[in-house]
Amino acid sequence: MSGFSSFREFYPFYLREHANRTSRRLHFLGSCGVLVLLAVALVERNGWWVLAAAACGYGFAWVGHFFFEKNRPATFRHPVYSLMGDWVMFKDILTGKIRF
Repeated sequence: MSGFSSFREFYPFYLREHANRTSRRLHFLGSCGVLVLLAVALVERNGWWVLAAAACGYGFAWVGHFFFEKNRPATFRHPVYSLMGDWVMFKDILTGKIRF
């Protein structure tokens, strides 16, 4: 995996790493869980829910990578771009740009 000079350059790579439909679905479900758990953290005013949100998001995503994509998550080499990619892909799935 080479370096990327911008997120625009990184995102096509990110999508190739998420070609498996089951993996994309797991990422989407994990992101939904993150949103719910962050809302719980705000309502409960308890930071432990933020940790649960991170575990939920990464847990679903990593199952998708290790068992369905059979690749290594981009998070390990490009953590910021990967996090951005998660949310752009989430939006693209919601808007129908990417097949769920």
